[in-house]
Amino acid sequence: MIIDGNFSRFIIFEEESLVATLEKINSNKKRIIFLVTESGRLTGAFTDGDLRRQITRGIKFDLGAPIKLFANSDFFSLPEKAPQELIRKSLNERIAVIPLLDDHGRIVRLAFSDPGELWIGDHPIGDGHPSFIIAEIGNNHNGSLTLAKQLVDAAIEAGANCAKFQLRTMSELYGNPSFTGSETDDLGVQYTRDLLDRFQLQRSELREIFDYCSKKGILPLCTPWDLESLNFLEEYGMVAYKLASADLTNHELIEAMAKTGRPIIASTGMSTEAEITGAVKTLKENNAQFILLHCNSTYPAPFKDVNLNYLGRLKEIGNCSVGYSGHERGFHIPIAAVGKGACVIEKHLTLDKQMEGNDHRVSLLPDEFSQMVSLIRETELALGSANPRMITQGEMMNREVLGKSLVIDCDLPAGRQITSEMVKIRSPGKGLAPYWREELIGKTAKRDFSTGDFFFLSDIREDRVEARPYQFSRPFGIPIRYHDFESLAGKSNFDLVEFHLSYKDMAEVPDRFLSRRADLRLVVHSPELFEGDHIMDLCAADASYRARSISELQRVIDITRQLGHYFSPDIPKIIINAGGYSMDRFLDPSIRDDLHDLVAESLSKVDQAGVNILPQTMPPFPWHFGCQRFYNLFIHPHDIDRFCERHNYQICIDTSHSQLTCNQFDIEFREFIKITAKHCSHLHIADAVGVDGEGLQIGDGQLDFGDFAKQIANLAPEASFIPEIWQGHKNDGEGFWVALERLEKWLV
Repeated sequence: MIIDGNFSRFIIFEEESLVATLEKINSNKKRIIFLVTESGRLTGAFTDGDLRRQITRGIKFDLGAPIKLFANSDFFSLPEKAPQELIRKSLNERIAVIPLLDDHGRIVRLAFSDPGELWIGDHPIGDGHPSFIIAEIGNNHNGSLTLAKQLVDAAIEAGANCAKFQLRTMSELYGNPSFTGSETDDLGVQYTRDLLDRFQLQRSELREIFDYCSKKGILPLCTPWDLESLNFLEEYGMVAYKLASADLTNHELIEAMAKTGRPIIASTGMSTEAEITGAVKTLKENNAQFILLHCNSTYPAPFKDVNLNYLGRLKEIGNCSVGYSGHERGFHIPIAAVGKGACVIEKHLTLDKQMEGNDHRVSLLPDEFSQMVSLIRETELALGSANPRMITQGEMMNREVLGKSLVIDCDLPAGRQITSEMVKIRSPGKGLAPYWREELIGKTAKRDFSTGDFFFLSDIREDRVEARPYQFSRPFGIPIRYHDFESLAGKSNFDLVEFHLSYKDMAEVPDRFLSRRADLRLVVHSPELFEGDHIMDLCAADASYRARSISELQRVIDITRQLGHYFSPDIPKIIINAGGYSMDRFLDPSIRDDLHDLVAESLSKVDQAGVNILPQTMPPFPWHFGCQRFYNLFIHPHDIDRFCERHNYQICIDTSHSQLTCNQFDIEFREFIKITAKHCSHLHIADAVGVDGEGLQIGDGQLDFGDFAKQIANLAPEASFIPEIWQGHKNDGEGFWVALERLEKWLV
């Protein structure tokens, strides 16, 4: 059993809508919500089971109606002072959560049979969640409210989740009302008491700094060093408490903290394992939710004494999440701690290491703290999971370039047997991997082979998909290259083809591949990589680099005009990746509009007569031929909207790219389309997963194509599309036919 004083995730005002209630039930993961009046009085409960039961009875729901119309007023509760044994016995398979009420019927705490995840404010703590990073300000404000606010600002800028302070009631703590050091005290005690006397914030100032944190969007926490300080913080409404290492043996304070029902972050520095075990026993006896922080309470802690391997032992002792509170020099040890399983990281923050007070010497400056946070986040990404290994998108690209495939060494008509002598292993890795060789040998050829053709999975299995006529409500086609135009363009009832040019294609003469006029619209996808590893960047800071990009784009336009002679008289579209990438991190958001304007300025320098240039939406982490970068432009929907409005451009929406962007920046894909689709003239349609898994086959990722189809039908009914499936051209375009077949049920 756990008694939790942080219950905001489990309550909703009774006038809130049904849909808001369902969203909150989904987020709290307990399948229940309690209804309260504006004064906080409990009036009802609602579970996902209530919803299912009412649906099966045929009740029709208005998702915008107030939840009080659907709630259950027959709920079980207990008084806040109910004996713990009664609470424990009342929890069962049917009742997993019990609200504990005060004399006015208001929820004070919730009792859970199974606590589930531990939350500190809006932050879930534990494996699978980002580390909770605490900027320990403590008394590094040196008694100045102004400096305290500057430290809070620095913590926010550095990416901390929490700004933490300390509070002592000196008269209770030291038994000396004068707050001055006794002549008989040790020198260390005299020094510490002198600093505390001069550098503590007044309680009114602490309230102000806590409010300042909340207003600025960072969670305020505080360490109470005594019962009176705890009572003050409880009256304020702290969502959690930090137990100092010095109080791990103070079971009276631990018990009082536990009874608040708030989560406790307990540091274990300067304690023996027996003392840690004793503190854990007290925490559990009082039904506390807690995290144990490994810590060496030396200032600074020698690296030889840090002993990060103890994190695993600490997790066993507490059967809980663990973290690390560091006092050593530098910030590399907390990063290693995350690699060892720390879910909470605490480090001191200062603006000046030379200020008075020994905490300043072991603190990080704002830029150091920021580097630590960035490296922790990168480490978390690198840790990944223990799930079965999958090939990443970048590896797939390099595997094709560097890998090997099974190819045929002779001409072979369909119906003949494939023998061992015919099968060779050659680069690149675009076909069946060599380990399929034994299964391939002896099969009957399903198609005609020419010398050097690659074998594919469909040559072994029975599920080969062929092209056929398709029915869509908008113009459609496929991506194509010069060399496969003749073989692919006539396979279906296409309205258009989209030539994906490479920089080598730009040196070719189109007449070599195009012998007659085709009744098809023309779309050209400009290369992003040009000779000499030049990646198109129309907003590059280097003017000469930018000029080269403009020049290359003009060449693409000229080639498009040449190609136009072979296709319908409609104005051809040119899809571009306009640039705006960076190598190591995303650029400051404040400069994005300026960079978009620079793109527009560069576009104004090319002759666009007779063509329609469409910048396409980009992913956050594009793959440039196996090398991953950060993209900053044509990413965020409002930025795209402003660019199009200010410069009168249309765009190509790449659904895969845009889903990845939404995943990275926590944007609803539906909202992205709502903002950008009015500017959309062309679509690249593919599925996506994560933040860099692009170009997936339709249905293999996370896009809701049914919902997308409804949106785009209303917002961009005339926009043409292609299925841009990665390596869809392989095996005579099989990936495209699969995609079109799957899309046909939505884009009708």
